[in-house]
Amino acid sequence: MADGDAPGAALRKLVAEAVGAEGDTVQTAGAETGDTEAIAAGLAERGEDPGPAARLPELVASGDSVVGVVPRADTALARRVLGNGDGDGEGRGVAREEGRTVRLVFTGRAADRLAGPSGAVIRSVLAEHGVDAHRHDGDSPIGVLLVGDRAVVGLFDDRGLAALLWSDAPAVREWAAATCRRYLAAAEPA
Repeated sequence: MADGDAPGAALRKLVAEAVGAEGDTVQTAGAETGDTEAIAAGLAERGEDPGPAARLPELVASGDSVVGVVPRADTALARRVLGNGDGDGEGRGVAREEGRTVRLVFTGRAADRLAGPSGAVIRSVLAEHGVDAHRHDGDSPIGVLLVGDRAVVGLFDDRGLAALLWSDAPAVREWAAATCRRYLAAAEPA
């Protein structure tokens, strides 16, 4: 993220560049663009209500399959997404439903946690929730999920999930799917 860019603006620009769009053509609520070819997307930033961490569990629970690249393993966020809640009793979890496929590639700090002292416990919890976990040696500040036909892209910083963008646009889905395939091909089972 460039100095001075808000996380949401930086994420919109990154996704626009990744899908080969000219300039910042990812149009989100509150972001106006004159480009008729704009990519429609939802966006949540830290500090908004609801913020990105609050939006993620609902987005992840919306599809029959989840494939993704996860660069950070924040315990509170993981509990919300896995459906263990954070005291509010909400959240269906990523793999609780029968027949749901969840395949995640952990990279960066998340991969380090899988291999670290608590790795056996984390891998056990993931397996208990039906998550097919893989480990990748690279790093990225960007998390990418393909949830059914929706792409979900997160921007992480030192404080955690800073911004979350989601889109059903074919160009964004294709980029997310290609990104997930590339990381999965270079990963090893956890």
